[in-house]
Amino acid sequence: MTEDVRQRDHKTYRGVIQYRSLKEGRHMQDRGREFFVVHVHADGARTITANCQIDDRPAVMRDITYSVNANYEPLDCFVRIGVDDKFMGTGWFRMHKDFVECETYTALEGRVSQRVDLEEPPKTFQNHAIACDAWHFHHFDRSKGSGGQTLKRVMLSSPDHRGATGPMLYPIDMSMDYVGEEEITVKAGTFKALHFQFTGGEGLPEEHPLYDLWCTADGNYTFLKGVIEGYMQTYYELEEFEEITYT
Repeated sequence: MTEDVRQRDHKTYRGVIQYRSLKEGRHMQDRGREFFVVHVHADGARTITANCQIDDRPAVMRDITYSVNANYEPLDCFVRIGVDDKFMGTGWFRMHKDFVECETYTALEGRVSQRVDLEEPPKTFQNHAIACDAWHFHHFDRSKGSGGQTLKRVMLSSPDHRGATGPMLYPIDMSMDYVGEEEITVKAGTFKALHFQFTGGEGLPEEHPLYDLWCTADGNYTFLKGVIEGYMQTYYELEEFEEITYT
């Protein structure tokens, strides 16, 4: 018998998130999509790659590769952005317990090097992939029930609500709340879910509307559904989901 020398300690899943508009005259009209793949390693660390497409003019195309440890704390991230079907910028971000740094090149600013010193290790990083929005809520202490909590000095790759600038470091304080456990059905299936809310981002150039988000309750924080109110009027839904089995 031939010895199997292959090593497959990781798990993989993938999905598709559809972007739709809730604006008057465009209700539930497709406005983009996101394709993502997640690899979960034996030690609990995970890496996601995502291609994000926003069709509203000027169209946005974003590719990210983002890694976190077993506690969903950020390790590093690559972001590449195109706007109006043209190159906007590309950048690499590295997270350390005392600082966050990046090396980027953008069409507007040229070569940029940044370092932001921190008073405590970073809890999360916002790269604007919708699939990653749910990962922030790993850091919400649900033992305290509902009631606002804030993550201080969260770094964004862009302060633009579509993530269409930079990419460069931009710090905010991220406010969130927990609504409760629910069972919801989306196109990808029926799931036990956790319902959270983004309630604000102090430091943003424009106030972010209320953002309701549902994710799986299995510890993977897989994005299921999102609704953003206010001037955005946007709906997101997990339309395809698959756990990959290796043979």
